Order: sequence, then structure tokens, then C-alpha cells
Amino acid sequence: MAVAVESVDDDILQKLKWLMLARAFFTALLLASTFYCTLSRGRAFLSSSFHVLYGLIVVIFILTFVYAAAFRRVRRKALFTYFQLVVDTFIVTMIIYLTGGSISFFSFLYLVVIIYAAMILFMRGGMVMAASSSIQYAILLWLEANGYLIPASGYGGDGIAMAYTGGRMLFKIALTTAGCFAVAFLSGLLTEQNRKTRKELQAMESHIKRVEKMAFMGEMAAGLAHEIKNPLASLSGSIQLLREELRYDPDQQRLMDIVLRETDRLSNLVNSFLFFARPPAGKLEVFNLSDALNEVASLFRQDSCYNERIELRTDITPFLWVRMDPTHLRQIIWNLLMNAAEAIEESGMITLAAVPVKGEKIKVIITDTGCGISPEALPLIFDPFYTTKPEGTGLGLSIVHRILETYGSRLDVETTPGKGTSLSFMLIHAEAPPASSQQSGS
Repeated sequence: MAVAVESVDDDILQKLKWLMLARAFFTALLLASTFYCTLSRGRAFLSSSFHVLYGLIVVIFILTFVYAAAFRRVRRKALFTYFQLVVDTFIVTMIIYLTGGSISFFSFLYLVVIIYAAMILFMRGGMVMAASSSIQYAILLWLEANGYLIPASGYGGDGIAMAYTGGRMLFKIALTTAGCFAVAFLSGLLTEQNRKTRKELQAMESHIKRVEKMAFMGEMAAGLAHEIKNPLASLSGSIQLLREELRYDPDQQRLMDIVLRETDRLSNLVNSFLFFARPPAGKLEVFNLSDALNEVASLFRQDSCYNERIELRTDITPFLWVRMDPTHLRQIIWNLLMNAAEAIEESGMITLAAVPVKGEKIKVIITDTGCGISPEALPLIFDPFYTTKPEGTGLGLSIVHRILETYGSRLDVETTPGKGTSLSFMLIHAEAPPASSQQSGS
């Protein structure tokens, strides 16, 4: 089961803490190296040529403490992170200017900012910081080349500005820009791949735990259900015989009807429980998934309980073929549609989609605009008899999960409380029968 309930703000929370800690460490390192450089040149600790640099270090320390103090109060962590990173690029620009400008060897700090921006905010964050760094560096070089800005003396040299031609200045700006964006792209690509891999591993881990739990519960439930089913059948048969043989009495008849009705309800519940415990082996056949999904959607639209308040939209790629039991597929889709409809309190929309994906697979997705699932309830939705509905049995999603399990698939859930839920699963694409292929191509 893959779950996507945390926002971007929650995802970057821990990384933002490490960023602030790393910034404090870097500032301390910069202070120590500046102090060492000052002493090694035989200058006083507060030599005038280093006033601005020391002042910048103090500003970085102050900003770090301000960030830490505001961290808990800021709600939009992603925007807060963007602000910090842009300020970091400006600080790097100041460090480059104070340590020699175009001949400063601190320009690599732009790449450091871009890398950790991609780690925290993924590809977009890296690209934004690459653009910010490139623009600031270009402005710095242009001001220096045209004599509007003379770099201060420091680590990089003695403040001697290099003679720039227009072509040389553009070449250096282009080279730096290309480097920034290349690092942003590669860092973002690696981070995105790492995020996808981690998400898939979490989904597999959750799926394995679910399978183990259901296997244990299934074995226990199968024996219990059989023990309940036989007495229920005997009880129902006995009541029917008594009703036929006893003299008619309205009160007795009413009581017997209640017993028979509740007996049937218990029998249906036991049958559903048995299906969950040991799903019957399906009759495998190759059929047109697209047609089957459209048929189930058509039946759902005709259901009087839902057709007036719920709009069902379909986005189904034609001529998708799978090999499974068609009855199982219809039961899966119907249960998921019913579940989606019950999650919509008044009016809303359900979308049923089926699209081919990489690896010769087909992804079926059912999305609703209902109430969503709370973080507390999310780990329990596949547990038998867990339900938040007044009259639900809590077996619908459990049965769907068990059926999909027999086909090597799983049910993935993405939900946002108050906005809706998306349920999806994968099926293996099958080759269409020769006769059907000819009909499709004609």
C-alpha cells in the first residue's frame, strides 16, 4: 500500500533542521578560516579590510538564530525554505565579492547551495537556486568588469580587478550558468529517483506486512466461519419448518420473520468473511478490460442510490486486454465504486480511469471527491470489520485486497482529508486474441 498524505511542508521538515545546523557549522568554519587568514597576514583581528567580512559572518549567525526561532511558528515550511536558500545565494555572492570577486575561489559555494536545495526541494528547488546564483554572479561580474564595483581584498587576492572584454565576460557567465544548471539537474534527478525508490520500498514493506497479517487472520477466520455457517443453516431450516407447521399467529409470525431475516444477514456476512479468508480460484481468461470497465460504469450510473447525486466520469484507454477472472474484476471495481460513493456525503464526482504504463502493465485508478481518510484511520482501512459507516461490514476493501493479491497486485491509496481519495492497482497487460485483434484493427 502506497500512501501519500504528508504535504511537501512535512516532507522537508527534518531536512530543514539539518540545513540550519549545517549553516551554523559553515559560519563557524568561515569565521575560523577568516581569523586564521587575518593572523597569517600579520594583521589585527579587526583589520579594516576584513570589517565587512566579519560583519557578514555576524549577520549569518543572527539569521541562523532567527530561522531557528521562527521555525516552529512558520506554517508554510516550503516557502520558508525557499526564502532561506535565496538569502544563502546572496550571502555566497557577498562572500565572493569580499574574497576577490572574479578571482575568488569561493564561487563553488553556489554549487553547494544548489545541491542542498535539490535535496530539500527536489528538481524545482535546485533549478530556482541555479537561476538565482547565475543572475547574481552575472551582475557581480558585469559591475566588476565595468568598474562600478571593485572587489575587496581577501582570500582570493589583493583586490586587483581583471581586465574583461565583452566576450570573455559573457563566456565566464555562460560557463558558470551552465555549471549551475547542470548541477541542479543532476542533483534534482538523483533526489527524485531516491524519493521514488524510497516511496516504493515503503509501499512494498507495508504490503508485505499487510499480506502476513491477512494470511494469519484468514486461516483463523476460515475455521471460525465454517463453524458458524453450519449452525446458521440448521437454525434457518428449523425456523422455516416451524413456521409451516405451527398455527398462524401474527406475533409468532413476526418474530420468525425477524429470526429468518437476521439469520440471512449473518449468513451473508459469513459468506463474505469466507471469501475474504479464502478467495475462490478464478477462471482465468483473456478479455477486454476497457469494455468490462465501461459495463460496470454503466451499471453504476443506473443505480438509483447514486445516479442523482454523483457524477461518474471515465477515462479508459480502449483495447486494453488482461488475463484474469472477469467476475473478480467486476467485484473489485464495483466494491471500489461503492466505497468511493459512500465517501461522498452529498454530491460529488468519481473518476474511473485505466491507462497503460511502463513494463507492460495497466493502471486502474478510481478517484473520488469525498471526505478523504484521516491519518489515524489510514493504517486500518484494510482490516476486516473496520468501518466508519453506520451499516458497513468493513469487508469491502479487505476482499478487494485479497483478490488483487491472488493476481500479484496490490491496492495503493493516496488521500487528502477533506478533499478526496484515489485508489489504484496494477494489472498485467495480455495479448489480445487473434480474432479480437482483427476486429480492433478493422
